[in-house]
Amino acid sequence: MEPGGLEWLLVPMQQLVSWGAAGAMVFGGVVPYIPQYRDIRRTQNAEGFSTYVCLVLLVANILRILFWFGRRFESPLLWQSIIMIITMLLMLKLCTEVRVSNELNIKRRSFAVISQLWDSPSALLVLQSKTADSKDEEIKAPPKRSYLDFDLNYFWHWSKFTDYLQCVLTFTGVTGYITYLWLDSSLFVETLGFLAVFTEAMLGVPQLYRNYQNRSTEGMSIKMVLMWTSGDTFKTVYFILNQAPFQFSICGLLQVFVDIAILLQVYLYSYYPQKPVSHTAHPASTKAL
Repeated sequence: MEPGGLEWLLVPMQQLVSWGAAGAMVFGGVVPYIPQYRDIRRTQNAEGFSTYVCLVLLVANILRILFWFGRRFESPLLWQSIIMIITMLLMLKLCTEVRVSNELNIKRRSFAVISQLWDSPSALLVLQSKTADSKDEEIKAPPKRSYLDFDLNYFWHWSKFTDYLQCVLTFTGVTGYITYLWLDSSLFVETLGFLAVFTEAMLGVPQLYRNYQNRSTEGMSIKMVLMWTSGDTFKTVYFILNQAPFQFSICGLLQVFVDIAILLQVYLYSYYPQKPVSHTAHPASTKAL
C-alpha cells in the first residue's frame, strides 16, 4: 500500500489525538480536586486543605482570561481557566460550610455539657469547673468575620461563602478595568500574562507552607498532589509542543518543581510522629489519603 493511502486513517487519528489533548487540558486541571472534595465531605474536616490554594488559582485564572483579550492563545487554555474558577468556588463553598458547621458543633457541645451537669445533682460540685472549660472551648471558636470588615488580619478567613464571592468579583472588576485601559500596551499585556502563569506556578506553595507549619501532611489528599504532578507535567509538555507563550512553559516547569517538593514532604514526614491536628475530632473523621 502506498504511503499516501494511509492518509485517510492518519488524519482522523491525529484529529482525535488533538481533541483528546484539548479535552485533557480543559478538564484535567479540576480532576486533582475531586478526591480532596470527597475527603472533605466524608470527614467533615477541611483543616488539611489550604484555602489559599483556591485564592492562588482564582487570581491566576482571572488574570489568564484577561491576558487572552490582549494576546489570543489557544481556546482550550481559556476554557480551562473558566472551568477552574467554577471548581475553586465550589471548593471554597464546601470548606466554608464545613468550618462554620464545626464551630457551631463546638458551641452546641459546650451547652450540652452544662445541661447534663444541671440534671445530675452529684455533678453540681464540678459544674463551675466544667462551665469554665466549656466557656474556654466556646471562646476558641473564631468570631464571625466579613469581607466588608476590611480587616487584613482575617483576610480569606471569612465566615460566609458570599464574602469570598464578593472579593473575587471585586478583584475581577478592578483588574478588568485596568486591563481595558492598558490593553494597547504590549508591555502591560506581556506582564499580565507572566503574572497569570507565575501566580499559578505558586499554586502548591500555600500547601507546602501549611505542611511545613504542621510538620505533617495529615488531612491533605496525596492523590490530589500526585494528580497535580502528573497534570502539571502534561500541561508543561503541551505548552512546549504547541509553542504557547514562553511564560507558560517556564512557569509550568516551576510548578512541577513545587509539586515534587510537596511529595518529598509526604516522604519525610512519614518518618516522624504526626502532629495532632488542631481541629475537633469527629466520629466519621479519617485520614485523607
